[in-house]
Amino acid sequence: MPVTVTRTTITTTTTSSPTIVGSPRALTQPLGLLRLLQLISTCVAFSLVASVAAWTGPMGNWAMFTWCFCFAVTLIILIVELGGLQTRFPLSWRNFPITYACYAALFCLSSSIIYPTTYVQFMAHGRTRDHAIAATTFSCVACLAYATEVAWTRARPGEITGYMATVPGLLKVFETFVACIIFAFISEPFLYQQKPALEWCVAVYAICFILAGVTILLNLGDCTNMLPIPFPTFLSGLALLSVLLYATAIVLWPLYQFDQRYNGYPRRSLDSSCAYTHPHSVCYWDRRLAVAILTGVNLLAYVSDLVYSTRLVFVKV
Repeated sequence: MPVTVTRTTITTTTTSSPTIVGSPRALTQPLGLLRLLQLISTCVAFSLVASVAAWTGPMGNWAMFTWCFCFAVTLIILIVELGGLQTRFPLSWRNFPITYACYAALFCLSSSIIYPTTYVQFMAHGRTRDHAIAATTFSCVACLAYATEVAWTRARPGEITGYMATVPGLLKVFETFVACIIFAFISEPFLYQQKPALEWCVAVYAICFILAGVTILLNLGDCTNMLPIPFPTFLSGLALLSVLLYATAIVLWPLYQFDQRYNGYPRRSLDSSCAYTHPHSVCYWDRRLAVAILTGVNLLAYVSDLVYSTRLVFVKV
């Protein structure tokens, strides 16, 4: 009778030399070829946009930053793999590549959506617009390539691997990314000032972001054994605390932003900032709605994080 393994084993500390991943022949392996595709697609994307200076405004700047950043870090990873320099790399090689690949997939996904919808569609037909459309296409290719790497290298049931390759580890990346988008939408203090309940929500977003970020950094630096409490206990407590905090935010944010009893705006038409449309800006009501939705998304992520964390088995190697 077949046995289904439902628990994933991860390493928390390393007392011997880590296994070298990759070699000078890394480019001939499927993962190496995939990283070459990532390198080429991001390079072509920012080159097409740079050749016609089609990145004016915050949305264009974000897309250009994403493609340049992903190209640079992917190049570093390839150099490390080719030179067999994993043991000399300052971060944990068990955790860094998949952590970066997950962030890169999310970055490229955001650029592939934001750049064409808020920038390209408002451009006049011509060479510049054609270059921008082609760059968006290569951004989508890069997103798929990074997502494929995550799917290939994530932890399998029963496999001994780094924490960031597990579902909770990848969820930490997703949670911090969503929090960053929330921060972008609430960059105008007007949206939450003068209301303690909304200021509490902003504090929730910040606290949970910092805690998740600290967890990622502890794993990237192989510093989990420096915690005053066992790492599994830390993870479970963090996930539970984040769920409770976000549960308050998912109630308070929509209540104080959309309920007229609390001077909210139940309909978009009531918000005067939405009467004037600008291709590179988002009106206040849309920002409020986006934050409410993203709060719910992150709450679901933290609940999943809490559930999956209970299925991990920690070992020392």
